[in-house]
Amino acid sequence: MGLGKQVRLNRIFSHSSGRLCSVAVDHFVGYAESLPPGLANLPKLLAELVPERPDAVTMQKGTALTCWAPFAGQTAMIMQSACFTTDERILEMLTSPEDCILHGADALAIAIGVRGPNEGKFIKHLAEGVSAAAKYDLPVIAHIYPRVFDQNGVRIVHDADNIAWATRVGIECGADVIKVGYTGDVASFRQIVESCPVPVVAAGGPKAETLLDALNIMQQVVASGARGATIGRNIWGHANVRAALRAFKAVIHDTVPPVEAAAAAGA
Repeated sequence: MGLGKQVRLNRIFSHSSGRLCSVAVDHFVGYAESLPPGLANLPKLLAELVPERPDAVTMQKGTALTCWAPFAGQTAMIMQSACFTTDERILEMLTSPEDCILHGADALAIAIGVRGPNEGKFIKHLAEGVSAAAKYDLPVIAHIYPRVFDQNGVRIVHDADNIAWATRVGIECGADVIKVGYTGDVASFRQIVESCPVPVVAAGGPKAETLLDALNIMQQVVASGARGATIGRNIWGHANVRAALRAFKAVIHDTVPPVEAAAAAGA
């Protein structure tokens, strides 16, 4: 690993626990028909998040260019390249490694879907992104989502077999960090994490019924040996964004039990 990549990864995994508690605000075309209230005002959302010091924030290039300047350098910034919908109605890459370097990002995130008619195209996008980023010693964080296409439509799935395949795709494409959904079972997720030669972090998952439910899942993620998580709607979808982030940080970084973490955070 080159020095540049090591420096950038160290900024992302800066906590003494070695685990990542980051927030994603990179949601774009997936919410074209119904934008959640928590994402409606990005400057306001970032102003709530950054003072609580997440380890990183993942965003699209446009968000970085228009919203990030007041917070630049206060926490790691990860720039998302992908722009796709689960059903593949949209399937594009919007951001290059050069964009990341120019605008000060610490890593390039590339989200892809696996299983489905365009799986090969997605895999190629990731592999080409890794190759392009290597010229700049820029880490690539692969966000990999297995899907099922059936008579009920398209949905993202989190069973162990599909998550294991998603992780293998990230390995074979050369990603530096692989973000996948939690399998729902500590033993199966631990097996995936232990078989992966690069850090595995969990996706924050669908919106949980309560914050405590989401924190309980995160406690299991930590118990599996994963290197933390990137959370979206279970933080910005909460009525108290700052408190939710504090609670997740306590569970991920300090292994505080969820009930105690939520209470201490005021959530």
